Amino acid sequence: MNKVVCRFRSLPIRSRLALLVAAAVAFAVTAVSVTCWFIVQKKLYDQVNGDLKSSFRTIEADAFYSLTRECPQKPSNTLSGAPRPQAYAQVVRSDGRVCRFSSLMPQVNVTSGDKDVAKNPDYRTAVLRNGTDSDGNSVRVLTTAVVVKNGPFEQGVAADYALVIAVPLKGTESTLNELALILLLVSGVGVVGAGAAGLTVARAGLRPVDKLTEAVEHVARTEDLNIRIPVEDASEDEIARLSHSFNSMTSALASSRDLQQQLIADAGHELRTPLTSLRTNIELLTRSEETGRPIPEADRKALLASVKAQMTELATLIGDLQELSRPDPGQHSERTQIVAWQDTVESALRRARLRGPELTITADIEPWFVRAEPSALERAVVNILDNAVKFSPEGGLIEVRLTEGVLTVRDHGPGIPADELPYVFDRFWRSPGARSLPGSGLGLSIVARTVQQAGGEVSLAPAEEGGTVAAIRLPGAPTPPPSS
Repeated sequence: MNKVVCRFRSLPIRSRLALLVAAAVAFAVTAVSVTCWFIVQKKLYDQVNGDLKSSFRTIEADAFYSLTRECPQKPSNTLSGAPRPQAYAQVVRSDGRVCRFSSLMPQVNVTSGDKDVAKNPDYRTAVLRNGTDSDGNSVRVLTTAVVVKNGPFEQGVAADYALVIAVPLKGTESTLNELALILLLVSGVGVVGAGAAGLTVARAGLRPVDKLTEAVEHVARTEDLNIRIPVEDASEDEIARLSHSFNSMTSALASSRDLQQQLIADAGHELRTPLTSLRTNIELLTRSEETGRPIPEADRKALLASVKAQMTELATLIGDLQELSRPDPGQHSERTQIVAWQDTVESALRRARLRGPELTITADIEPWFVRAEPSALERAVVNILDNAVKFSPEGGLIEVRLTEGVLTVRDHGPGIPADELPYVFDRFWRSPGARSLPGSGLGLSIVARTVQQAGGEVSLAPAEEGGTVAAIRLPGAPTPPPSS
């Protein structure tokens, strides 16, 4: 059995579908054919039984009496009132002796049931059975009990008899055999036709799957993610959904690969500047050591300060790249937890005040609890505050407010032009006016990614009297949820 199942599973899907359809049709056709055969058999036997009962009624009482008088001497060849030509009859006594209506007719083989009927003169129900005659032919037999008083077998004594009437079943059996042959042929043709139809339907139904397979093989062979499978807009079946899913998957993969290539290109471009500056400064220091010509102390300190600044910029850039390269953990990751956002903002404010000691930073913070990754959320708030510190004029004011789950950071710097607002959250994008300032262009990208992972929204907009307003909205509550 297991071998059959394994072989069946190893077949192509279209072959399996064809076999399943053929098997289902074979079962249905077989059930219908068998049912039809038994119904026809019952109808034919009902007709034969009716013929037997009609034959019994044609036997008159005087004919039966004449039969019983002649039976001991010599069977009669002719008898008025005898059964119709297609039926023949005989009388069976309780001791098993048989008397036929005509010696030209074959004798019906007597059974113990016929004797039992003869032994019971009060038995008035006709018994129907299948039997054989003396020539070996199949017959349908009706047996009923009769009583003949003062008959020739026992003069003056009541003798018990059974009248046996038989009808040949040759015609009935021939009809049933022909019907069985016809049903068998029709069933075979139906099963073969169903198998062929199933194979045709399977091929037509699996044609989109073949296209999908070819597309997958093409992608695996060429890594071409621009291939698409045509799908009818009105189609909503499983194949159409699978095709839509494949097209969506290849689109997402193509977009991911494009973003990856863009990230590599942008990272290479951003890394090139500090690396070039580092190499130049290190070459100057190395040449000074090799030639024995010392660099003036002020210049040497400037070179070392530049090297340190470039190293810091490289470290920041690498950290930002690592942050962006992490997979999206989602809102229900193990790293996420209930965070007191007001504490995160306070911690970020302390760091911002150290970086801009000449600035005035005011804060109006209300309690708000959110579900997020604590370190990522703090880094996002720090990046927003760093931007405000970076672009604020000396002695400027930065206003920070956290109320009802919305954090706003308003600076009084030069602001962001309206035509640049759509790009502020793109990776490595930097405003032309900020390219001379330190930074990698990844800070706001990290902010947008962190806020989206926490299920919130972030935006930048120009302030009314100059400067920029950054707003972060996160879902949460003013009180922490009860501990489970």
